[in-house]
Amino acid sequence: MPEAIRYPEMNNFEDPLHQPLLKRIIPWLPQGVPIYLVGGVVRDSLLKRQSYDLDFVTGGEALKIARKLANDLGGAYFPLDTRRKVARVVLKVEAEPEGPTRHSTKLDVSAYQGKDLESDLEGRDFTINAMALDAHKLDKLIDPLGGAQDLLDKRLRACTPGSFLNDPVRILRAARFAVDLKLNIVVETFHRMREAVPHLPEISAERLRDELFRVLALEHASTALRLLDQAGALEYIIPEVCMLKGVVQSPPHVMDAWEHTLDLLTRLDSLLEILTLDYDPDKTANLGMGMVALQLGRYRQPLSEHLYNALNPDRPHRGLLFLAGLYHDVGKNASASGEAGGKIRFIGHEHLGSQLVEQRGLALKLSNLEINRLVTIVRHHMRPSLLSHGEATPSRKAIYHFFRDTGAAGVDICIISLADILATYGPTLPADRWARHLDVVRRLLGAWWEGKDDEIFPAAIVDGKDLMKALGISPGPLVGYMLEAIREAQINQEIHTQEEAFNLAERLMRQELDKKTG
Repeated sequence: MPEAIRYPEMNNFEDPLHQPLLKRIIPWLPQGVPIYLVGGVVRDSLLKRQSYDLDFVTGGEALKIARKLANDLGGAYFPLDTRRKVARVVLKVEAEPEGPTRHSTKLDVSAYQGKDLESDLEGRDFTINAMALDAHKLDKLIDPLGGAQDLLDKRLRACTPGSFLNDPVRILRAARFAVDLKLNIVVETFHRMREAVPHLPEISAERLRDELFRVLALEHASTALRLLDQAGALEYIIPEVCMLKGVVQSPPHVMDAWEHTLDLLTRLDSLLEILTLDYDPDKTANLGMGMVALQLGRYRQPLSEHLYNALNPDRPHRGLLFLAGLYHDVGKNASASGEAGGKIRFIGHEHLGSQLVEQRGLALKLSNLEINRLVTIVRHHMRPSLLSHGEATPSRKAIYHFFRDTGAAGVDICIISLADILATYGPTLPADRWARHLDVVRRLLGAWWEGKDDEIFPAAIVDGKDLMKALGISPGPLVGYMLEAIREAQINQEIHTQEEAFNLAERLMRQELDKKTG
């Protein structure tokens, strides 16, 4: 048994029982059986961070203990790996009073992965995750590899030289922990990361996807991506994005396509910080961000709900949004063409990019809903910018067309477009250009959240059966064409009654007949 350190004697650390869930769970743990709290919850307790995933290891019957916990606590039991004796209990936790978040708590119970607790801890990824607490004596920290000192020294260190070769997905975890916990990766650990990078293809698509999404859901995800790029890992994870390096862009762009993409993610971070429910006005960095708060602050609640309602319960919507941001310009490498005068254009890059992000989504085994959302965002990411090029406010018809083609993805497109224009111009962004773009986004979001029944999806005046009966025509493409024209006229407030709708349909039908006979 490794030596236990008396927990309260460690400066700057707090009794781990500030984790409310532990108070609920510990009384149900079996007495007289060695069982230890390990991994992230111990680390988070030392850092005074809340944790919703608890890991236990035991010298007892792990599967039986997990099943009994599920029964006693009213949770769901899932055997994850019967050979290695690992099981999961999922508990529901109510929403926190200050926000809409509802957490599912996972309790993982496993047998020692090795002959004893010390062997188990030595086989983990990083020293900061290789600490344990005796579940029955929570005032003593078991720390054979010095993880607590590494936390104090802001240092990320692998447990063993073979840590990354044993499980290459730890390369992504290293970048995530370094950024999330503000740790410095020690030189030897970084060298070991680089050595293991060629083994990333050995990792299943599902594990790679899940860890990538955890990276993308971070604040400062762009910093984690730069770390992974320095390690040479990105070409194995998102190779299409790496092809943007060195792709020169003409003004108003101030960076190449690669740097522009990473800067977009940084800007996206700043925008979401301003547009969250816990926004702090004192953190508004400049006038441009202040204008965002002023123009779009009223949509913090619906935007938070939009981001909370993930398309897949196992992956946060924020991660999907940032993946779309990563791929928004990915088609530029293959679509670049020069013009007289030296201007570089990327005609059709959004369509090529949508194909590439679809392929990556399939490779990562994302759901169809997630892939469709990515494709829609990338294909239409330029439309808010195009709408803001003119002086006029977008027409009702233009707003209808935008959301007809994008649906709920239009909200994501609006937010990405703000980050895109900031990353395009950088410090050269004219104030009037920014003000126009903000106004267009405000108009689009307002239509989606406040005028949906009026401006985007008003009740239909007529349907297909009405048209076929009134005009004496059979089902076919002409009926759909006329219905769409009627809807557009209705949205543009050009018609208001059934009679006006029938008159418009009749004119359209005559025009089509004239084309055929002409």
